[in-house]
Amino acid sequence: MKGSTTRYLAPVLSAAVFIGGWYAIRAGLPTEKQFMLPWPHDVAQAFAENWQTLLQASLNIALGAAIGLCSATMVAVLMAILMSLSGFIRASLYPHLMALQMMPVVALAPILVIWVGPGLPSVSIITFIICFFPIVVNTTQGLISTDRKLVELFALYRASRWQQITRLRLPAAMPYFFTGLRISGILASIGAIVGDFSAGSSANDGAGLGFLVIIYGAQFKMAELFATVISGCLIGFVFVLIVHRVSWFCLHQWHDSYERSDS
Repeated sequence: MKGSTTRYLAPVLSAAVFIGGWYAIRAGLPTEKQFMLPWPHDVAQAFAENWQTLLQASLNIALGAAIGLCSATMVAVLMAILMSLSGFIRASLYPHLMALQMMPVVALAPILVIWVGPGLPSVSIITFIICFFPIVVNTTQGLISTDRKLVELFALYRASRWQQITRLRLPAAMPYFFTGLRISGILASIGAIVGDFSAGSSANDGAGLGFLVIIYGAQFKMAELFATVISGCLIGFVFVLIVHRVSWFCLHQWHDSYERSDS
């Protein structure tokens, strides 16, 4: 009970310290620079006055992030299984996966706008590209790191390649998979906001947080900008929480990382 109380109280205390420091820094700014950092209560007021706009934009970003993350997860797992089959396949595909990860999103966005149009399609593809690499790399590492003695045991019982993958390698790779998924869960909202910033659209109420950043930035509405940034952080927390709960559900009964009955 004491440990649980500390776990929930610590973030509250650190948040209070952070906000107090924010007030102190704002109070110490020279008059000509005070517009650059709004008061925390001004940001709260911006939330209250623009909550409908922020909520709709957050939902649009969450949708793009969810589509990109889910599609990246499915394709990455299939790709990881393929790459785990042989070193030749890994050597053939890995450089191309790295090239995909290093592809500059700012340069890619105009191409996607021309190919699939602005808005949700482009945002989802950009999120996919950003989320794909951590999942495929970690899952592949997990698949090829299966205990050699267990692999030899399956071979002794003449298990097929498919049985070895589904009944041994995939379960053994689950902790690696969820490590990559946690990273991608953090990146999903960032990728969606970057995608919306670069290739978003306001048609049919499709504007996301990236689009709002452009609008509020052009109008020098600093409190609204901070409210938009915080909204993006909240979306990221939601994605990370979902991934954490799914990870706990799949691993807590047998993996060492949950042996303390984390919940």
